Amino acid sequence: MKEIKAIIRPFKLDEVITELHKIEGLPGLTISEIKGFGRTKAKDVNDSFRDGLHDFVKRIKVELVVHNDIVEEVVNVIQKIAHTGNPGDGKIFVIGVTNTIRIRTNERGEQAI
Repeated sequence: MKEIKAIIRPFKLDEVITELHKIEGLPGLTISEIKGFGRTKAKDVNDSFRDGLHDFVKRIKVELVVHNDIVEEVVNVIQKIAHTGNPGDGKIFVIGVTNTIRIRTNERGEQAI
């Protein structure tokens, strides 16, 4: 199992979700609104805003835990759809998951996702 975390531009979210829904076996995903900055520290970026003393950009974090056999497909869909070619397109992180527990049923491992 792998956890995939993708930081994407907000206006790309609907298109990314539409394409992810087409992947057979996709167990589900979680979406969060986030803010942060990258190497450029959000200066001179069109979608930046000031919060206190710091400049940030708004982004969306998409999080999924998937079976190993669809990891590359999920990553490729996010990469293709979220890409604009401009700085600030985001990042995709793939992290190993050692266990999963479904709280309602106490199922564990692959069955729990």
